[in-house]
Amino acid sequence: MTLSPEISARIRDYRPRLPEQGWDAVAEQVRATVAATAPATCYEARRLLHAVGRLALWADRQGLPRDPGTWLRTETIDAFVLSGCTGLDGSTVQTYRAWLRRTREALVWVQRGEAPPLRISSPRRPQPPYELGELASLRAWAEHLPGQARRDGLALMALGAGCGLTPGEVPAVRGRHVDTACGVPVLDDTLVGRLVACRASWAPVLTELAEAAGDGFLFRPGRKVAAAKNLVSSWPARHRPPHGLPTLSARRLRSTWIVHLLAEGINPTVVADAAGMTSTAGLAPYHDWVPSLPREEVIRLLHGYRR
Repeated sequence: MTLSPEISARIRDYRPRLPEQGWDAVAEQVRATVAATAPATCYEARRLLHAVGRLALWADRQGLPRDPGTWLRTETIDAFVLSGCTGLDGSTVQTYRAWLRRTREALVWVQRGEAPPLRISSPRRPQPPYELGELASLRAWAEHLPGQARRDGLALMALGAGCGLTPGEVPAVRGRHVDTACGVPVLDDTLVGRLVACRASWAPVLTELAEAAGDGFLFRPGRKVAAAKNLVSSWPARHRPPHGLPTLSARRLRSTWIVHLLAEGINPTVVADAAGMTSTAGLAPYHDWVPSLPREEVIRLLHGYRR
């Protein structure tokens, strides 16, 4: 598998959001490592850049050689997790460890052709998308919630079903991150690391919410921290729709967005890039929910047009 031009450019231009002393000394090796290993992992390139970059900076401060092979040794990763991730919650630390270990496995494969060790657990399967009727009913329910609950519910739906954001990306979006200068709500690509334009059906909602939020967060703006554990999942747990409707789920909303794009025949490379995937291989599980085309349409597409 190879990286798309957009993902390659994103890796080439990556810099940490916050200025980091010593970044220039390790930058090229971090970018090269992620470029080489990202296609062999199931993680987004921007996440790997963040994790490998943080590890490289920590290793450099410890006086270790500026060598990805050294950074990604198991003992180095374990030491980094123990002493280089202070201030982070346990789940975030374990996530970093998983990303770095998968990167190490991919690096071993790329450099020496050694097969990565067998993984006992299977990759996490995406949540099924909502049916059209369910999504419409959930939207109507959210529209009638009182006060801030209405804005939170619609923000979660617009960012998930309208923009395909992951649960971890939803909390960071502020009103100023939604640019409507071109007539379409487009998310700030420096925030999400890719080009994301909101779906037409959700564009008016996202525009309204962004204008109202201004510099504040779109989702749960009253919080005192930028992100917290269960920030997204706790909201649906407190706001359950009536009449047997399924609860809101950021993962299901993202699945709905992906499946609808694929069902409309959007180029899979475009969908994968907008979803933050390193390749179209990440779309494979979603095809189970994409309806088959009618026979007549298949014949028309295969036959093509005479010129």
